[in-house]
Amino acid sequence: MAADLYGEMQLEAHPPAKRRWRDFLPGILVTATAALAAAWLADHYAAPLVLMGLLIGLAMSFLSQDKRTHAGLDLMSQTALRIGIVLVGARITAEQLVELGPWPFALLVLIMLAVILITVASARLFAQDRHAALLAGGATAICGASAALALYSLIGDRRVDQARFTLTLVGITVASAFAMTLYPVLAAELGLTDAQAGFLIGASIHDVAQAIGGGFSFSPAAGEVATIVKLTRVALLAPMLMLVAFWLGRAGEGETGRIPLRLPWFILGFLAIAALNSLIAIPKPVQDGAATGAQALLLLAIVATAMKARLHLLLDQGWRSFAPIIVATLTSFLLSLAAAMSL
Repeated sequence: MAADLYGEMQLEAHPPAKRRWRDFLPGILVTATAALAAAWLADHYAAPLVLMGLLIGLAMSFLSQDKRTHAGLDLMSQTALRIGIVLVGARITAEQLVELGPWPFALLVLIMLAVILITVASARLFAQDRHAALLAGGATAICGASAALALYSLIGDRRVDQARFTLTLVGITVASAFAMTLYPVLAAELGLTDAQAGFLIGASIHDVAQAIGGGFSFSPAAGEVATIVKLTRVALLAPMLMLVAFWLGRAGEGETGRIPLRLPWFILGFLAIAALNSLIAIPKPVQDGAATGAQALLLLAIVATAMKARLHLLLDQGWRSFAPIIVATLTSFLLSLAAAMSL
């Protein structure tokens, strides 16, 4: 299948046994507890929220050995994720794309495509699987952890195992936090203007909050540009997922002339919310509520995914497993810098 290979379409073919609502409670409760702890630590110690969620989830991974938690963890890592992706659309409008302008927008699209293609192409150099490289490149090119989660729902755990996925999440989160502190300093040393620095930071830092924070740490004007550029990358999440779905469909159905393309409901929902926001301007309180809900649901999904990871498999991953993340991060920075200096 061309999209959502191991989500709804698989469930249609092999429906799970019916569960009562009580079956989900243990997994939901442990996930919510870990997420609240991560949010408290991130708020009190100014640490990246996603990183705190990953670390606490990994520390509590022993709970996933209890079968009573399986239903709730699956619900949080799959359904909560997809609803969160839909809610992200409330932050996107067509006006943002227009405000960016045609030339910077074209450069941004080219950068995103180049990062994905170069990362996948480099996989052989480090003896890495191309699907793992696709996950790292796509997450870096689009919007970090949320893009990684969305891509993973397309790629599936039969192509990239849970341990490798968790390792990718950890890698891109650390890389994003490092970039937030380093890129504004480099932009100042290179003598970039506010517009150039804003484009560089918004186009190359993975996480939304860290990209915006990095832009405003350079200057208020750079922060505004970084916000527009970064939200434009988020707006391109759905089109990029469509391209990935099409590519996976070709790889899986290469022997047939016709490729069945069926988009997952969360991509359609993302596009529908973004279109609605472009047409009628969703009220600010509703947008803020959707943004908070999306952040909460994505945190729950990240925590549940980390809790499902088997730590002994993480130990088997060598340094080469980080190579796609390093390649993607460096490629994104260098191409964004070149594009920024051309503006």
